[in-house]
Order: sequence, then structure tokens, then C-alpha cells
Amino acid sequence: MEPSGPSDRREESPLVQAFFEKRETLLLFLAARTRSMAEAEDLVQDLYLKIAGVDAAEVRTPGALLYRMAANLAVDHLRSARRAAGRDARWRLETRTTLGDEDVVPGPGADETIAERQRARLLAEAVADLPPQMGRAFRLNKLDGLTQAKTAEAMGISQKMVEHHIQAAIRKLSERLRP
Repeated sequence: MEPSGPSDRREESPLVQAFFEKRETLLLFLAARTRSMAEAEDLVQDLYLKIAGVDAAEVRTPGALLYRMAANLAVDHLRSARRAAGRDARWRLETRTTLGDEDVVPGPGADETIAERQRARLLAEAVADLPPQMGRAFRLNKLDGLTQAKTAEAMGISQKMVEHHIQAAIRKLSERLRP
């Protein structure tokens, strides 16, 4: 589905070009919000499908639009998961059976739960191992959702330095988390 090479990308909209430039950061952005690298991959794919057919010639800030769309996708995904969990919980209560003295309640498999916790732990450890200033800039901007300007103000550094810290953090996290 992705273009085969750089010559194909010249013909793409600025929004699609920005997507490919920011794909790794969008992935980490979504992973931090969903606490799941697998869900983040799915959401990045959904984002690409949404923008691939859009004529975005008049978009002035494609990067900002991508992050807004990604954040909206994450919110929609989390709301849907919350509704599904509520539905499942109600269903389990209504269909609960007992085995001896214990309730038998089906749920996600132990292996799925362990794998999700491990991925979240690896991401949290990778962020915690970043150098202090770099880690703080990344957490404020990508995890807490502050703009780069607000992050710079909170840290007492220039916005350019915040950009530098965030880019370096993303490179380090990508290297560490890539299989």
C-alpha cells in the first residue's frame, strides 16, 4: 500500500509526505496514549488509510493535522475499548457460572495480558532511561500533550532546544524498541 520509492512520494500530497516523515514519532505518540505498540501500529495504519485519499493541497500545517488526527483516533479507540469492556463486564455478570465455590469468569488470556504489560513496561523503561532533559522534554510534549512552546516555557529553554531533545529522544526510543 505504501509507495515504492522516493519518486512516487514527490507526487503525493504534502499530508502523505508529512506522514512518512513523522511515522516513527506518530507511532510513539500513539503507543504512549494506548500503552500498546500493537494498537499504535494499527492506529498509524488507520491514519494512513484516512489521509491517503484526501486532497490536502490547502493544508498549511500537515504535521499538526496528523497529530490532531492521531490523537482523535486514539481517543476514539480508547472510548470504543472502554465501551467494549463495559459490555463484556455486563455480559460476564449476566452469564456468570460457578464451579464449586468459585465464579468462572472468562477474560483475556494470561499470555495477552502479560505481553501487553511487558510492552508497556519496556516503553516506560526506555523513556525513564533517557537523559534527564531529553526525557523531560519528551514526556511533557509527547506524553503530557504540551506544545513545544509550552514545553520550552516549562523547562526554561528555547523551543529549538525542545525540538532537538524530542528528535533525539525519538531516535533513541526507536533504536531501543525496534526488534
